Amino acid sequence: MTYWLRMACAAIVISVVSLFMLPLQMLCLRFGWKLSRYLPRIWHRVLCYWLGIRIHVIGTPERRRPLMLASNHSSWLDILVLSAVADVAFIAKIEVRDWPIFGLLARLQNSVFVVREQKRSTGNQVNEIAERMAGGEIMVLFPEGTTSDGNRLLEVKSSLFGAAAAALPGAPNGTVYVQPVAVAYTRIHGLAMGRYYRPVTAWPGDIELLPHLKGILACGAIDVDVCFGEAVEYRADSNRKEVSATIASRIRTMLTSRLLGREID
Repeated sequence: MTYWLRMACAAIVISVVSLFMLPLQMLCLRFGWKLSRYLPRIWHRVLCYWLGIRIHVIGTPERRRPLMLASNHSSWLDILVLSAVADVAFIAKIEVRDWPIFGLLARLQNSVFVVREQKRSTGNQVNEIAERMAGGEIMVLFPEGTTSDGNRLLEVKSSLFGAAAAALPGAPNGTVYVQPVAVAYTRIHGLAMGRYYRPVTAWPGDIELLPHLKGILACGAIDVDVCFGEAVEYRADSNRKEVSATIASRIRTMLTSRLLGREID
């Protein structure tokens, strides 16, 4: 009974807030109001609260600009969590745009959809990312290019950091800051999650959305650690593969540390 009551309350609150905020976000995007950068953070905080997702932040987002966040990716929950922590926009693959529910939400958050197979289109999208970073927006990149099982970092694709290089001409001091971020789902109802229960939060893509969402709602108490690491300075003479390797190493270290329950030195 408590489970269904909580689900009903969550559905009502999320629906009411969404009915007000989503149309407002549409207006903000239509008229180019800067409020569109900040509304998603409020909405995602409401979602996380009513889904029972408790966020613990370790470290702080880099204050210098232009800034790109590079994060590991294991679930659609990562979008909610990162959006609840900072005012961000996402770099997503073009397929996401047509997904039910998440495609609409991604568009409302003014995400940039990248077509990796078409070089001309990719160039235009990279330029858009660069312009928005130069304008002060924080762009989030998932450099694995897909979702993992939440227990490890997959291979990081250095080519995806091309957007950071493209943003250099708009950087006041010739530097773009790329900050590694680790999102680690660590506990359910206060108990260590471990490899066995981590599939509750991980969404590799071959699992149907509605059953997965139902599982999240059934839990009602999920702890997630969001770790911000030391930013890497990307300059004109930087080697993209070296930057990629450094970012991957820092994400992997933070992720492993949080999953094993150890503090980061």
